[in-house]
Parts: sequence; structure tokens; C-alpha cells
Amino acid sequence: MKKSMMMLALIGLTFSSCSKNETIAAATETTGTEAVGGGQEAVVDNDSAPDIVKLAVSNPDLSTLVKAVQAAGLATSLSNAGPFTVFAPTNEAFAKLPAGTLDDLMKPENVEKLNDILGHHTYVGVIKTDQLTDGQSLGMVDGTPISIKMVNGKPVVNGTVNIIASVPASNGIVHVVDSVILPN
Repeated sequence: MKKSMMMLALIGLTFSSCSKNETIAAATETTGTEAVGGGQEAVVDNDSAPDIVKLAVSNPDLSTLVKAVQAAGLATSLSNAGPFTVFAPTNEAFAKLPAGTLDDLMKPENVEKLNDILGHHTYVGVIKTDQLTDGQSLGMVDGTPISIKMVNGKPVVNGTVNIIASVPASNGIVHVVDSVILPN
């Protein structure tokens, strides 16, 4: 159950790489719909609002998160209907981790641990910034909650993680954050 719930939530977080998108775009020019072998993230739709994955791929400040989602195999999951709320760490947020941590997490033998961490950044449902309240606890996909504290009228996750931008997506919302949220 936990694994299924995590996969659903991570679907919203799943991102695909720019090079993969270029390959997908080239294939869809030929077929007009979806690249052969591509999942939901491979569908090209320039008219609708982008999903969480497409938003992340289009933002160079989230490229590390995109690579992590790819390494965890979550791109298709996060491209599905959702709805999801994703707390998306910037590249600078990942750079704050102790040296070697990210490289270690990206190894195939650590995919489960990476899934847990990405699941700790994903909530099933949409929670906009104005719906976040002081003392609120959100049950994340990994089964561990995060807490919200209001500081100077702005929500802070687990007392230290700031939301620096919020962008609606077709399948939820992305809150860009300044730190990686690690489960306790």
C-alpha cells in the first residue's frame, strides 16, 4: 500500500530530462501523439497547462530534481492526473546536502531510499500557499508528515524550509523550496 501510494504521488514529481524530451519531441513530430515506448510524460500537448514534470523540466533551477526523479523512475507517475502538491528543491538546495550524499542517492542500489526522500516531498492533493496554516501537519507519500509553521505571514516547512515560489500545474501545484526536506 505504501509503495503504491508513493508511486502515485511520485508520478506528480516525476520529471524527464531535457535530452529525453528532445527525443520525445522529435518522435511526436512524426506520430503526432506520443513517442513509442513513452509514458504519460511523453505526450506532447502545447495547448494545455503543463503537468508537474513538464514544469520542472522547463525550469533550469530544478534540473537536479529532474535527474533524481528520473533515477527513481517516477516521471510517469508524476505526469499522471494527480492531484499532487510537490515541494521541489532547487539545485542550490541539493548543493546544501553533505558532500557525496546526492551521488550516493543516485546509485541504482539506493533507489528505494531516493524514492522515500522524493516521497517526502510529495503530498496527494492540492494545497495552495494560502491554505497552509500554522501548526498544520501534512501526511506525505513516504508516510512521514511534514509540519507547517507561519513565520512573518509565510509558510515554513519543518521550521527551516522556505517556499520561494509556487506554480500551478495541470495535475497539482509545485512549491519551489530552498532546502531538501529529509524524513526524520
